[in-house]
Amino acid sequence: MRRVLLGIFVFSVFIGAVSLAAQTPNDILARHEDAIGGKNVISQVKSISMETTTHVGENDIPGTVVTLDGVASRTEMAINGAKMVQCYTAKGGWMVNPMAGMADPTPMPDDQYQMGKNQIYVGGDLHDYAAPGKKLELLNKDANTYTVKLTTKDNTESTYVFDAATYLVKSIARKGKFQNQDVIATTSLSDYRKTDIGLMVPYAISIDFGGQFSLSITVNKVEVNKPVDPDICAMPKASPQPVEGTATPN
Repeated sequence: MRRVLLGIFVFSVFIGAVSLAAQTPNDILARHEDAIGGKNVISQVKSISMETTTHVGENDIPGTVVTLDGVASRTEMAINGAKMVQCYTAKGGWMVNPMAGMADPTPMPDDQYQMGKNQIYVGGDLHDYAAPGKKLELLNKDANTYTVKLTTKDNTESTYVFDAATYLVKSIARKGKFQNQDVIATTSLSDYRKTDIGLMVPYAISIDFGGQFSLSITVNKVEVNKPVDPDICAMPKASPQPVEGTATPN
């Protein structure tokens, strides 16, 4: 009897190991897609509007993130009465950052745009993971996580860590810039909650810029398919500068 039980145990472990080994990157991404709601639910999402609080040190900064799927994504934060704006579209990006001396809309540097341009899609880089030109590699697998590297057709690389039980994303790492230095920026995601149409969204987000700076974001409210102005990311013209020797208009 002992040998029979041992044989059953070894066989079950073997079957589990084969199942784990059979997971390909595409299998993992397909299961992730199902975990966040499935293709039918995802296809219904036309826009996502979020109210957020960004925690930096002892400061809590209110903000909003609005994404019109495949069209544009706009992030706003209010700091000491000044508005910071970051916008992405399919054609380019721009920003307003008074804290960095950019009070007027300024075109986004290309490297920054390339790193964030897929924010316009629900699902980000993963929205079309099987599209031609994208490459998936399974870097690591264990009892708790799967680590998959995704390379886009323009050679932007992102490393995703998936929970092996839920297939939800635990973290995303990619190259970025902090104070003009190249760093690995790691975004950790948790506290997933289901929206009214069934889409799973993380309500807790933390970002670490290569150990040099970190912040966390709490999502306070999520609205799916709220009407969104398609021109949310139309770049406004800069404020006219007064001509020397003339009075500034009131």
